[in-house]
Parts: sequence; C-alpha cells; structure tokens
Amino acid sequence: MSIGDALADARRQAGLTITQVSQRTCIRETIIRGIERGDFSACGGDFYARGHIRSVARAVGADDEELIREYDALHGAPQAIRAADVFEPATPIRLKERRRPNWSLAMVLVLAVIAGYGVYRVVNSSVSHSASVQASTGRLPQRHHTQPSATSSTPPATPASPSVANQSVVISLTAIQDCWVEFTKPDGRFLSQAYVVGGSSKTWTFTQAVNMDIGNPGGIMLTVNGKKLGSPGSAGQPVTLSLGPGKPVSG
Repeated sequence: MSIGDALADARRQAGLTITQVSQRTCIRETIIRGIERGDFSACGGDFYARGHIRSVARAVGADDEELIREYDALHGAPQAIRAADVFEPATPIRLKERRRPNWSLAMVLVLAVIAGYGVYRVVNSSVSHSASVQASTGRLPQRHHTQPSATSSTPPATPASPSVANQSVVISLTAIQDCWVEFTKPDGRFLSQAYVVGGSSKTWTFTQAVNMDIGNPGGIMLTVNGKKLGSPGSAGQPVTLSLGPGKPVSG
C-alpha cells in the first residue's frame, strides 16, 4: 500500500474529512489531497513533504515513522542540513571587496591642490598691489560698476527631488506553534513555501508585492517592513494577506 493510500485509509477509519485534517494540521487541503494521490509536488521539496506526512499521519492515527521510512526508500534519505543553510538570509549579503588605493586619483588631487595654491598666490599678489597703489595715491583704484538690469530676476529655486521609496517588502515570522506559509504573486503564480516549527523564526525579502497564505495565523507573530502586526488570525483558521512595498496589509 502506498503512502497516500495508507494515509487516506487511516483518515477514513478515523472518521475524519480532509477539511478536518487540514484544520488539525494547518496544512492546505490541496496539499493533503495531493499526498493521498501520491503527488508530493505541492509540498515544496522533500524536507516539507516529510513534515506534512508526519503531521497528517499523527492526525489520523497512522504510523508516521513507517511512512517516513517508506518515503525515504522511494525518494532517498534526507541529507544533513548545515546551520549555515538553515539561517541563510532570504536576500544574499554581498561583501564589499577591499580595493587598492587609486594612485591616479591621488595624483589628480595633489595637482589640484598645487594649482589652487598658485591661484591663491596670484590673487594675493594682486590684492597687495592694489593696497600699495592706495597707500601711494591716497585713493582707491577706479572700478567700473555695472548697474543691475531692471528686468533681471532671481531664478526660482529648483525643488528637491523626492527620495526614492524602498521597493522591497521584508517579512519576519516567529512561530509559537508549528505553521506553514506559502507565497504567491498577485496573479496566483507560486513563489515559495515553508514549514516553520514552533519556537523558530524565519525572514523573507521580496522585491514585489506578494500574497502570503498562513496555515496557523493564531500561532505566530508577524512583522512586515519593521511594523509588528502580532497574530494575523485565529489558530487553525488559514488566512491570506496581501503584502507589498509601501502597501497596507490587507486580508
């Protein structure tokens, strides 16, 4: 008997519907139906597939360890997960490389300083000469003053351009209880899915508006773009949030 048949048979013997199993496990009904048909593509990978099989098996009273062993026999045993993979940020951090000193730029700056000093000496000599003329003649050198034009006007000040708004949305989730989340584009196209174990946290960064499906909103604390939203719903009642850069949260 396949994994899906074993789970479906155990569910029927327990007198549970797929909807009731979904409410107990906080796993979407479409994923449960796929697992019972032997289709694990909607789980988001082997790691999440094992977690879903274990949760559904415990909810319907099946032997989760036996089912996991059968899954590993078909799809391969899980590989060891490094701590760096678990805590890897959603957006990779680029480290700036240390650049060598730009001697060409330094030379240009030195030449600019020398040229500025030369101009200063010329201007200073001119001022000293004017002072000498004034001391010998008792009057200031004649200067031609240009009367300001009546039609001249001060050009209007150019308004400062507004700063560019942050075009990313940062989502941080702290799980009090086990919970799954799924991200899709506003047009419904799948982006990613995650199963967050109680007591752990996870952060995602997107450069576009996203829809966030939450399986157990009452068991998490949510923060979006630095704003703490708390628990966005009740335990066991999945919700969908629309999130985006500079966009208010909407259900």
